[in-house]
Amino acid sequence: MKDQKSTWSRRQFLNSGIAGIAGMLILPKIGSSTDSSARLVRNAPEGQDIRLGFIGMGQQSMFLLSGFLQIPGVKVLAGCDVYGIKRKRFEKRVKAFYTKAGKDVTVETYEKFEDILNRKDIDAVVIAVPDHSHARIAIAACKAGKDVYLEKPMTFTIKEGQELKKAVRENKRIFGLGSQQRSSVEFQHAVKLVQEGALGKITKVNAYVGAPPTPYNLPEEPIPADLNWDLWLGSLPNPIHFNNQLDPPITLEPEQNEKIWGAWRWYKEMGGGFTTDWGAHMFDIAQWGLGMDKNGPVEASPIGDGTEFMSFKYANGAVMTSEPFDKKLTKGVKFWGEKGWIEVSRGYFKSSDEKLALPASAMKVEGPYETRIPHQLNFIESVRMRKDPVVPVEIGHSSCTVCNLGNIACSLKRTVKWNPATEIFIDDTDGAATKLMHYEYRKGYKLV
Repeated sequence: MKDQKSTWSRRQFLNSGIAGIAGMLILPKIGSSTDSSARLVRNAPEGQDIRLGFIGMGQQSMFLLSGFLQIPGVKVLAGCDVYGIKRKRFEKRVKAFYTKAGKDVTVETYEKFEDILNRKDIDAVVIAVPDHSHARIAIAACKAGKDVYLEKPMTFTIKEGQELKKAVRENKRIFGLGSQQRSSVEFQHAVKLVQEGALGKITKVNAYVGAPPTPYNLPEEPIPADLNWDLWLGSLPNPIHFNNQLDPPITLEPEQNEKIWGAWRWYKEMGGGFTTDWGAHMFDIAQWGLGMDKNGPVEASPIGDGTEFMSFKYANGAVMTSEPFDKKLTKGVKFWGEKGWIEVSRGYFKSSDEKLALPASAMKVEGPYETRIPHQLNFIESVRMRKDPVVPVEIGHSSCTVCNLGNIACSLKRTVKWNPATEIFIDDTDGAATKLMHYEYRKGYKLV
């Protein structure tokens, strides 16, 4: 445990989230009355721009766009999406931003991501597409010499994570994952206390995330004329009919954005359910606190029939479950130690000892959680300095693997034993667990 633990100095703690004013920065909406965005752009050093291309233009991408646009020295040049109206929204927002900032910037949009990767004037890409396309596009980006900011969860399968990890290192790329809770002060404070031993030995962790995925059951609906559904499906091998909840519709005149998150994430044919959607956040924090970054559990088990909760056992005896720690079903983490406990979630921190409390002023931040940008600032700084950001590919992969192990155990309805060092299943006599580490891409698609 001592060798595995990521111990923190005060300087590391402060630097991890780009603390201070930047760490608590809230962005105004594009087109709002404030001119802070224009000031940021005017202050950017000339000739040192990090030039970005966006791949995927859905709801999460719009949050990321709002953040990256306002970071000094960042220029957004291009974007792509398989849905035509979302390309138009992206272009409209970027042009409006630069016009207000007094900048003459040309932005272009494409249907295929390869067109962005082929551009020599793009330094890095921001990938926010459905999970099943994460690895394939990110690996292609690495091979094209682009740095990558990828939305969580890192990959759809364990095998994809292994290959993406190789691609990042072999091509010497900077890779950052959108596990932005690591750049939030409440989570940093909780992990710092746990790792410094404030709770004593940790024996149990509740990391509540929600249920595993279910079979796809939405009714078939007509495919919009400007949506390339075949490209949206990508590598998925089985025929999947369209429903507008999978890629929620928007309008531009008048502007009406997505009313829901893309529902592909809840169905096992396309996503990992709450296990990966929220597990990529909360399991990630639990692993961080337990000192299991780049490591992982040795066993994963379903709790009950595997339709709601799961359990993970670590080599040091600690147990993490996805069960809730309060009646409100708060998505968050509770560390249980010999000397007390800590509960932490977005904008919330509570402990058994008030001496461990986080100053209330540290969390007095207004605005939606998704509009805070210290995590994106950290990525841009990492690209400039050619150093790993706070969530590099190895940590992203280990956290994502936990999520996938849980879903595999629930799918098989039995305990699976795992070697986190070799990344292979143990005692998998029928090969069922190993088979679920990946799937066969449909004809015309390949991972590497």
